[in-house]
Amino acid sequence: SFYEELLRHGILKPLTAPVEGMVVKEGSCNYMAPQGISSVVKYYLNQSGADVFYEQHVTCISLRDGKWEVSRKMGPPEQFDVVILTMPVPQILQLQGDVVNIINESQKQQLESVSYSSRYALGLFYEAGTRIDVPWAAQYITDNPCIRFISIDNKKRNIESPEIGPSVVVHTTVTFGSKYLDSDPAEVQQLILSHLERIVPSLPKPASVKCQKWRYSQVTKAVPNCPGRMILHTQPLLICGGDGFTCSNFDGCIDSAISLAETVKSHL
Repeated sequence: SFYEELLRHGILKPLTAPVEGMVVKEGSCNYMAPQGISSVVKYYLNQSGADVFYEQHVTCISLRDGKWEVSRKMGPPEQFDVVILTMPVPQILQLQGDVVNIINESQKQQLESVSYSSRYALGLFYEAGTRIDVPWAAQYITDNPCIRFISIDNKKRNIESPEIGPSVVVHTTVTFGSKYLDSDPAEVQQLILSHLERIVPSLPKPASVKCQKWRYSQVTKAVPNCPGRMILHTQPLLICGGDGFTCSNFDGCIDSAISLAETVKSHL
């Protein structure tokens, strides 16, 4: 039903562009988001009618008069009846305040067992009218120590337009990501670009480049034996979930979201 709804509203469309080297599982369907994966999140936030506040870096969660007092890097603390944490699991364990003692020893061991791969993503942005002459929309690379995936993003999304310049997205291998995780970003960017030039020598010079470190890329080991969420405290409710409690794909996120929603509903 989630796929049907997103397809109906054009948020997702079937992936029809040629992707070289993709392992296709029997019976599976692949989709792409024409306006980018963030459009899926924006769609659900819009449907919810909730007031959304971005860039609130939570640092501390403590009990105050039967509510959760949440502190953040900037601005005063606020109080809530229910708190749901869906950040990467290592960041849950970095929170300060009463939450440190509320997580029991068994839960702590489960949360500490979660592991993630790390990667870099590189975006290359071109002026309108630039031609990128390759026969594929995306390609998985198996024989390069640095680059795992290259996508001509506008081609993959079927939105080639004379007004909008093309863009290329590059993902590094997991090994490269962990090796250079704390290296100078400018050096890492140069290293990825030099490998890219060898793989696709015909690429024109981009108008701009953005290098993004993805410390928590995909879950390699999720919380064991977990129904998509973990209740840390019941009255008031403090609960955590997300792909760290299932797996790092859309189905995993939806499974966790349903589990979280049902738990919150039963506590209201």
